[in-house]
Amino acid sequence: MAEANTGSTWFERLGALDRRVIFLLIALAVIIPLVVHYTTTIPASRIVLDLYEAVENLPSGSKVLISFDYGPSTAPENQPMATAFTRHCLEKGHKIYLIALWATGPRQSQQLIDEVIKVEFPDKVYGEDYIHLGYKAGNQGLINALLSDFNSMYTSDLAGEDIEGFPMMEGIGTLKDFDIILAIGSGFPGTKEWVQFAGDPGDIPVGGGTTAVMAPLLYPYYPKQMLGFLGGLQGAAEYEAALMNGYPKYRTMTRRASTTMGPQVTAHLVIVGFILIGNLTYLMERRKKRKY
Repeated sequence: MAEANTGSTWFERLGALDRRVIFLLIALAVIIPLVVHYTTTIPASRIVLDLYEAVENLPSGSKVLISFDYGPSTAPENQPMATAFTRHCLEKGHKIYLIALWATGPRQSQQLIDEVIKVEFPDKVYGEDYIHLGYKAGNQGLINALLSDFNSMYTSDLAGEDIEGFPMMEGIGTLKDFDIILAIGSGFPGTKEWVQFAGDPGDIPVGGGTTAVMAPLLYPYYPKQMLGFLGGLQGAAEYEAALMNGYPKYRTMTRRASTTMGPQVTAHLVIVGFILIGNLTYLMERRKKRKY
């Protein structure tokens, strides 16, 4: 009888665990993996692999338009996507054109140039291998305009240099002259607008990625209207995994999405553990009440 009371008391105490203890354990589940740089590798799903293979199978020298339709608030999810796309495109010898439908986009694309292109691809020449065209207002109206006349909207790069002086701008007249559009977004206008106003009417291959909260709105466009798609930080981590498998040298390089997924996975495991404990405690208490 004493043993039964002891067991019951233990479960009652567990069920009444102070929420501050739970918050502390979740905080530790996030902080410790960050401190020890715990990285988790997530195998790429089919929707991510399809986009990876589409970029991989483009002939060297293909023209890739990357749109930065997000800002600093969602950069933790979106920036790793941009990094993975850029690494892959430049590794394959593609030419990348950086633009933005958001006024905050150029800051993110410039960060990409400074931290990724100039550091990891010092042999790439501005104006020949990549160009920063910056932001233009107009939302989906801008996309419509670019579909018919690209050069009337973009007459200079972000620094104000005439684009006619850059070799990689030769042959660019409309959006149809690009081999693929990679749209990275976190709202309106963004990835969906690139599909609706460029991909569909112009028959241009479109892929990209958005924050996790926006992802459900984009999944219906795959696979007929989008080649593939990265949904949130997990999608970015999956693309990093695909890139790492294709190019082993990236195993030793910074993979921001994979590193950030480590604390996220650990925190989720802790939460699931508490859910299981809570349910078990409830069942034990109900069983006790039935006995008496």
